[in-house]
Amino acid sequence: MTDITLGLEHFLAAPPPHLKGLRFGLLCNAASVDRRFRHARHLLHDCLGQRLTSLFSPQHGLFGDKQDNMIESGHRREPGLNIPVFSLYSETRIPTKEMFDHLDALLVDLPDVGTRVYTFMYTVSYCMEAARKLGKKVIILDRPNPIGGLKVEGNILNTAWSSFVGRFPIPMRHGLTMGELALMFNKQFGIGCDLEVIALKGWRREMLYSHTGLPWVAPSPNLPTPTSALVYPGQVIWEGTNVSEARGTTQPFEMFGAPYIDTGQLLNALGGHRLPGAVLRPVEFEPTSNKWQSQRCCGFQIHVVDPDLFQPYLTSLALLQAILKCHRREFQWKSPPYEYEYDRLPIDLILGDQQIRLRLEKMEPVDALAASWREELESYDQMRSQYFLYR
Repeated sequence: MTDITLGLEHFLAAPPPHLKGLRFGLLCNAASVDRRFRHARHLLHDCLGQRLTSLFSPQHGLFGDKQDNMIESGHRREPGLNIPVFSLYSETRIPTKEMFDHLDALLVDLPDVGTRVYTFMYTVSYCMEAARKLGKKVIILDRPNPIGGLKVEGNILNTAWSSFVGRFPIPMRHGLTMGELALMFNKQFGIGCDLEVIALKGWRREMLYSHTGLPWVAPSPNLPTPTSALVYPGQVIWEGTNVSEARGTTQPFEMFGAPYIDTGQLLNALGGHRLPGAVLRPVEFEPTSNKWQSQRCCGFQIHVVDPDLFQPYLTSLALLQAILKCHRREFQWKSPPYEYEYDRLPIDLILGDQQIRLRLEKMEPVDALAASWREELESYDQMRSQYFLYR
């Protein structure tokens, strides 16, 4: 365990003098807490007083109470502080001028989980674009990447397949903190807002969340543990299929299954295909909500036994291809809509390129897929290092 100081804690200990007198908004959610579980809105109100004028919430709402995709949260008032809470997952995902009229600078204390399809980073990017347009400042209070900052994995998003689950050409496992992402979005992808990052102290790129000594608060309802975040860069692909990602159970994303899956047949189909760093344990579960509600699903729990070897994206692609092979008649791609896209297949948006799905359907080996994007991934890996705040 290492002593890590969060960006929030840095800001509170020594508020930057050049921000004196500014009015602040705060983009946050239920996981925006310090090491003693105290929430950022209360701590910043104690620090800033009436200068904390408004709150903003991302997908799933201020308290993470909205379970699923495309379940919007409304605007409200925060009862304790009596200030407005503007939902950025409502009739709009882009802040309006009226929302930003309340502030001179937007503080962002929001967790990320290291995966391209996680929408929080795109909410931040829309805030950055609005801030540039309206002459406001954005200040990121940085937090650790819970799945580490060393590894990158997966194909680079084809911008023809951009959506709210992938705005910019980055891989599925991006290997950056929220502060580093914001710096990259701002310069590399041309947002160009007045941006400041209050960095972490003590975090190293090789650290998983379990190494930080910080408390885990679920960043969204279906990532209840650090392990669920670790498997998420791969297991999120089930959202584009009729396979349950185990929403409606106590172990979403760690488990997956469907009533039609034959686990023995699936293991045989994987054959000698090793899944480095992971063990598949056959399970049965009944989701209480979402896909296959109240029906018995057969599948697996992924147990990560060696995080250094584990490749979440390639692991789940291999599993998906095995299901395609064994259960082609029962398996289905999920139909739109998905995250406000009404025409394109959800799986193509999640994978970031229609060609990945087509190549999986043709049974092109997953290792060959990985080889085909290796050069692009290496270029991204070099590019992202320009924005490292932590070495």
